[in-house]
Amino acid sequence: MVGYNIIVMKMPSNGPKRITNRRAKFDYELGDSIVVGIELTGAETKALRLGHGHIKGAYVTIKGNELWLLNSTIHGTNAIKLSEQQQTRTRRLLAKRKEINELITAKQQGKSIIPIELLTAGRYIKLRISTGRGRKRYDKRQVIKARDEDRNTARLLAK
Repeated sequence: MVGYNIIVMKMPSNGPKRITNRRAKFDYELGDSIVVGIELTGAETKALRLGHGHIKGAYVTIKGNELWLLNSTIHGTNAIKLSEQQQTRTRRLLAKRKEINELITAKQQGKSIIPIELLTAGRYIKLRISTGRGRKRYDKRQVIKARDEDRNTARLLAK
């Protein structure tokens, strides 16, 4: 019997790309999050599935009882042509009326609506948003200090 060497190569993952707003958890005290739909064109959808976009610095506003995503960017590629105006346009968010009313009351209480993550795994592209109150500089220092203390205690316990 002749033995064959089988070489198994790990192929790069073509799974869903994670597009997150990493600064959101640091800059805001976040509350409960909800998942809403986002109105996109075909080219924007394809670009997001490839991971060409970011929501850092983006925010959600309410105009005429509708949710709008502002300041988010979707970059095109050589195959996907997006003009400069299409890359940074405001996009409408799709949510249930009850969820929109809850967000309106949170906005009236002085909270901000922050996009946290773009979900590209399923058939539709969704956006996870959360209400939150902005942190002051000294609050951010306390968060950093607590994180460092937790890291040090975990390191000491691991020894």
